[in-house]
Amino acid sequence: MPMDPDWKVWHRNPRKPSYQPPEGAVDAHCHIFGPEEQFPYAPERKYTPCTGSKDDLFALRDHLGFSRNVIVQASCHGRYNEALIDGLKAAGDLARGIAVVDNTISEEELQLMHEAGVRGVRFNFVRRLVDPKPREHYEQIIEKIAPLGWHIIVYIEAADFAEQVPFLQNLPVTVVFDHMARPDVSKGVDHPDFEAFVSLMEDEKFWTKVSCPERLTKQGGSHENYSDVIPFMKRLVDAYPDRVLWGTDWPHPNMKSHVPDDGQLVELLPLIADTEDKRLKLLVHNPMKLYWS
Repeated sequence: MPMDPDWKVWHRNPRKPSYQPPEGAVDAHCHIFGPEEQFPYAPERKYTPCTGSKDDLFALRDHLGFSRNVIVQASCHGRYNEALIDGLKAAGDLARGIAVVDNTISEEELQLMHEAGVRGVRFNFVRRLVDPKPREHYEQIIEKIAPLGWHIIVYIEAADFAEQVPFLQNLPVTVVFDHMARPDVSKGVDHPDFEAFVSLMEDEKFWTKVSCPERLTKQGGSHENYSDVIPFMKRLVDAYPDRVLWGTDWPHPNMKSHVPDDGQLVELLPLIADTEDKRLKLLVHNPMKLYWS
């Protein structure tokens, strides 16, 4: 099946970033799409992307100067994790994964995923991408993954954040928020909505990815200017330097305004983390602790 007619294909020639990531740096949020003829997309998917293969991802990793990837199962593949597992096996120790599973998965299946490099599952609460599940569905998954030492990553938008906070606070595992829980940056970094997220992060169970300025910006379609998002990212790095992660989000699913240049995203890192110590934590120490220790 062809990709959606309005799909924006990832940047085919990203620039070599002027900022060189430290040795061992990890792109801690990226995806693999297909190839569909080998790894079909889920029948219940809400979008059909272009191919973004493991070879494309690993070539980008090397081009940008990174050493490792954390590959996150995307909603277009649903709970069919074959493309993810194939990528993890190809990368060996240079990648870890986040799967999508349902509450019927067996301990044997989870163990095989663990051996391949999976270290957590994704809970997606974004209604335009997935259909919502009852609370019991997520609780049953947590019971199965907790013995493996896995964590969850949560994809949620600001409008749904408050509703989910009590549930997330009661979970017995580490919780990682994708993209700072997608704040409305037009409200400003000091708005009570973002302050509520910053306050929640005081609980050491919570981590966040300071990522996706291209999704959050309100400044139009230019990939040269994400200045309205950088204060949000920097605020979290400054406040919680030991519990932040960063990733490209390649191949940038469902972008509507523009196709980001991944090299330019890397060049924002010194603005987000303004000392070498902060950058080492963000790009090396934190992801290694969470995914490789």
